[in-house]
Amino acid sequence: MKPGENGFKRLIDASGYSIKGISACWRNEAAFRQEVALTVILFPISFFLARSIEQWLLLISPLFLLLMVELLNSAIENVVDRIGDEYNELSGRAKDTASAAVLFCLVLIAVSWVGIAWNNFR
Repeated sequence: MKPGENGFKRLIDASGYSIKGISACWRNEAAFRQEVALTVILFPISFFLARSIEQWLLLISPLFLLLMVELLNSAIENVVDRIGDEYNELSGRAKDTASAAVLFCLVLIAVSWVGIAWNNFR
């Protein structure tokens, strides 16, 4: 963003940057495409599984959290890869830590979906 931009122009510019980021992640990250596919499959199922708005939110929130964390993971990987391709312990740690955040999101999805399904169908 340029200094001094504010209001509606800033919102439009920020939205454009966000769309560019999502598009770049879609083109370059297979994991992001897989996670979008998971979200596209589970989102409609959430309407049938949930018995309340609270349950529905507990089902879909981790899906969107996963996409957000994957975008951040991809950003970290891109920055680290831009710095250089030679091995560096800190670079590896940064990438592994970001990947672990994605794993925790996947575990959260599994726990919330299994927990709500168990509660509703036992």
